Amino acid sequence: MNKRSVRDLDLRDKRVLVRVDFNVPIKDGAVTDDTRIERALPNIRYLLSEGAKPILISHLGRPKGEPNPQYAMDPVAKRLEQLLGEPVLKLDAAVGPEVEEAVENWDGAGVVLLENSRFYPGETKNDPELSDGLAALADLYVNDAFGAAHRAHATTVGVAERLPAAAGLLMEAELDYLDSVLQSPEHPFVAILGGAKVSDKIGVIESLLGVADTLLIGGAMCFTFFKARGYEVGASLVEEDYLEEAKRLMEEAGDKLVLPVDVVAAEKMEEDAATRTVKVDEIPAGWMGLDVGPETVELFRERLSGAKTIFWNGPMGVFEMDAFAKGTEGVARAVAGSDATSVIGGGDSVAAVNKLGLEGEMSHISTGGGASLEYVEGKELPGVAVLPDREES
Repeated sequence: MNKRSVRDLDLRDKRVLVRVDFNVPIKDGAVTDDTRIERALPNIRYLLSEGAKPILISHLGRPKGEPNPQYAMDPVAKRLEQLLGEPVLKLDAAVGPEVEEAVENWDGAGVVLLENSRFYPGETKNDPELSDGLAALADLYVNDAFGAAHRAHATTVGVAERLPAAAGLLMEAELDYLDSVLQSPEHPFVAILGGAKVSDKIGVIESLLGVADTLLIGGAMCFTFFKARGYEVGASLVEEDYLEEAKRLMEEAGDKLVLPVDVVAAEKMEEDAATRTVKVDEIPAGWMGLDVGPETVELFRERLSGAKTIFWNGPMGVFEMDAFAKGTEGVARAVAGSDATSVIGGGDSVAAVNKLGLEGEMSHISTGGGASLEYVEGKELPGVAVLPDREES
């Protein structure tokens, strides 16, 4: 990573506004998955060890620019305090005289957690007034929220333009792993893409075809490729507007692009639906493919067995339902069992890995699905671009 790091800053006695990603699921007033909080801890602990005074801010859910008790940060503060083992001073606003006064009178113990940034309409508009108000709270700014780095918001861009800014430890790790995949992967490099839509992944496919040795395609997106080949795909999900694009990609990729050879099909997307495992060109009329089949899992496992680098984004089927989860599980176990540097690119792939308890077997699990895909595609991430480059020593 060529961006200035939190390690490059003089932190002692400095108030540091830290953009974290605490957008976690909450049920009945309690955090149900604290992975994102856990991933933020090393950066927070580093700041505390260096004598800094961290002031944390995050979005949570989609409260539509106004206060909504359902999306208040109180449950996050409670869980953060338990995990961090330090006091967390939770404030009921993010900017304004009362917040400035509370920060001024803060004894510096533990951390301050500001209220949900999306309680303010100015957050998603990168509003100068909100950015000014947030910048007034601190001496320095650190962005450790890779999952929000593809958004040009007040807490990701506006404040970074107003204070000396740097990347946090998690942001640094995210960029280092993705850069290693894109710029200097060990070969053979195998990429796996799943999910529903080809349209979401065209740029990613093109980017990966330029660097990967093999690209394995699963999930519902494979049916657009099959339809482009002239196969009957029953009621499977197909993006008719992207058939020509799919055809073009297959022609450009040649043997690099590997599609499933069998699928698990059903008449409806329901847990108790009758299923049939069929060849990809034998899907019955009215049936839909909802997972890759066992022959495909074996084919993908073979392709992954000798890999030195693996990038995976997107499930192989409707993994939320046990009837259609075996493909995703098979691929996840193949990735976990390989000797490769494995980077899991956020989103549903992470949920699948966590569900199987395989997170400890992966080299790096990205906290940002959308951000990691845009980065792999070669798009500029506003929250990264705004950070100053590291000075050459």
